[in-house]
Amino acid sequence: MSRLVFEPITLRGMTARNRLWVPPMCQYSVEAQDGVATDWHMVHLGGLARGGAGAVIVEATAVTPEGRISPQDLGLWNDEQRDALAPIVGFMQSQGTKAGIQLAHAGRKASTYRTFEPERSGSVPVSDGGWQTVAPSALAYPELAEPQALDQAGIKQLIAAFQAAARRAVDAGFDFIEVHGAHGYLLHEFLSPLSNTRDDDYGGSLENRARFLLQVVDVIREEVPDDMPLFVRLSAVDWIDTGLTIDDTVQVVRWLDEHGVDLIDVSSGSNLPAKIPSGPGYQVKFAETIRERTGVPTAAVGLITQPFQAEHILTTGQADVVLVGRESLRNANFPIHAAQVLRHKTPPTPIQYHRAYR
Repeated sequence: MSRLVFEPITLRGMTARNRLWVPPMCQYSVEAQDGVATDWHMVHLGGLARGGAGAVIVEATAVTPEGRISPQDLGLWNDEQRDALAPIVGFMQSQGTKAGIQLAHAGRKASTYRTFEPERSGSVPVSDGGWQTVAPSALAYPELAEPQALDQAGIKQLIAAFQAAARRAVDAGFDFIEVHGAHGYLLHEFLSPLSNTRDDDYGGSLENRARFLLQVVDVIREEVPDDMPLFVRLSAVDWIDTGLTIDDTVQVVRWLDEHGVDLIDVSSGSNLPAKIPSGPGYQVKFAETIRERTGVPTAAVGLITQPFQAEHILTTGQADVVLVGRESLRNANFPIHAAQVLRHKTPPTPIQYHRAYR
């Protein structure tokens, strides 16, 4: 039986074997704090690829040391980091999975302790390996250290850092790149009036607030091959009345489309604490709205845990791709499981495991 979740999808010159993908999920596992991928990343990402995903996106990967969420984050600001990622990319691709990487800068939410160290929380002080954070404006995220407002020279340096990281991603063999413009990190901080109170070319109007993101997209698009897809993750709304609205995000997506972006990975919130009505598929409606109003392909996220739920999202035209996060951590073979549940004729299993499905 044919199911849409197992239909290939082509974006620019890349064709993924199915539409069940794994989103970027931070592992906070670079114990050496040098941004270099480890055996953990090989096993973690390789296992997800072996499990049948159409694509796997490597966690938020910092374009500068100061762009890391925690000191234990991955980075792509030097060649050693590039070279450590290359064999991981190669293994993922050997399993039939497209390998993507999310390039990021955490902005005012950088330099924090890992979430799985409950005895320590908040900003990491310089004395413990932390650093001065930066943001569009000197407005702190609640319970975190106050950031330093970026000047225009600093913005230009970060645009160049995104460009250099994109070049390293290409050299490492990645199939596509995603720019992190969501979840209260730097590019989202510029987009949102909740965190951007600038009065220069990067503040005020929505057009000005989107300028940094569009400039980052432009330099990456210039750096990568013409046939390489470029995605952007956005928080569709801030869930706060005075923050970003879905109308704002629709306009930003229209601009991104003009600048060569091929898919929008649609999340929401996290720029400031907010009351978010969470439940199964609670963010899918934003992917649907953006897709309908812009014509740009979208990826849906947000408590998507069941095969029939994923199939319904695609067959009803709410999104083009489904990103399965937490459920993939619980079951790295979720696409194989989905094929069984949906009675798809050919589970996306490695040949070594075929005997289990005869």
